[in-house]
Amino acid sequence: MDRNGYPVRQYSQPVKRYCQTMDITDDDKLISAYRECHSRSKAWREILDGIREVGILEMEMYILGNKVFMIVETPLDFQWDEAMAKLATLPRQAEWEKYVSMFQGCDPDATSDQKWQLMERMFYLYD
Repeated sequence: MDRNGYPVRQYSQPVKRYCQTMDITDDDKLISAYRECHSRSKAWREILDGIREVGILEMEMYILGNKVFMIVETPLDFQWDEAMAKLATLPRQAEWEKYVSMFQGCDPDATSDQKWQLMERMFYLYD
C-alpha cells in the first residue's frame, strides 16, 4: 500500500475510464500466486500487447484481501463491447483466461468480460 498515492499518466487527448471488480478465491496462497502472475516479470507479453491492441491506454489493478478492482483508461471513442470481443480472439487470451480462472473461481472458458463486473460511478468531485 502506498500512502503517497499513485501517479496518473497524462494523455494528449481526453480519455474515459471504466472500473471493474471481481472477487478472487479467498486463499492466501492463491492470492499470492495471482499477484505474482500479474507482476511485471511474470505477466504474459501477448496479453499485455493484446490489451494495447484493442485500444486500452492504461490498465491498473488494485487488491484488498480477495477483492480486486480494475481501472481501464481508453480514448473517448473506445467501444467496450467491440474491444472485449476482439480481445477474446487475440493470441493466448483464452489460454490466459483459463490459467487465471483457478485463482478467480470462474468458469475456465469464460472471457475476461464475462468474469469482471463493470461498476457504476455513483459520485465524482469534478467541477
